[in-house]
Amino acid sequence: METVGKPRKQTGFRARKVDAGHADLGESELARPPADLRHIERNLALTAVELHPQIVGSAPRPMLWKGEEDTRAFAQRLAGHPAVKDAFIALHGDLGAGKTTLVRHLLRALGAEGRIKSPTYAVVEPYALPGLDAWHFDFYRFDDPREWEDAGFRDIFAGPGLKLAEWPGNAGALLPVADLDIHLAVGDGDAREVGVQARTPRGQELLACV
Repeated sequence: METVGKPRKQTGFRARKVDAGHADLGESELARPPADLRHIERNLALTAVELHPQIVGSAPRPMLWKGEEDTRAFAQRLAGHPAVKDAFIALHGDLGAGKTTLVRHLLRALGAEGRIKSPTYAVVEPYALPGLDAWHFDFYRFDDPREWEDAGFRDIFAGPGLKLAEWPGNAGALLPVADLDIHLAVGDGDAREVGVQARTPRGQELLACV
């Protein structure tokens, strides 16, 4: 299958074997990493705190998206702010809450063409967009801290470009603090209840535009 594009500085990703029989699990039940790997998480957690001093700001009230048009409009507002090009945006919510739909609308608004697929099995899909590189992560099946280093994820998050992550909790302390946390929940019909939190100065800039 085609990917929309590859970033100008390509990072190697190694293949992973995935059990397709558990695609409909509600919450991932991930094994605790072995003791000799936990220092990786601790060291990266300290680095994340140094790079992203935590600042908390929230939208004045939860948003209600009545349908996909509201999702598209939100994505277009985010895409229109210059700060998005180097942002880390974490998306939270149950299966079917609309995380991937929001990512697709955001990437489209930033100029992505062709098919935009979910990276559930590949963990990450890279995109070369006009004026920026972007990476769409899905940590639903992420369960090996060694892959963080082996696949170059640490370098991606330390460098420029837009990073979008679904199921960020499964990567735990390996991830830096998100600039923006977006929480989605299914409402009545096609509606979505949405909460947005800024955790960095860049996130506060983005929060102001939505």
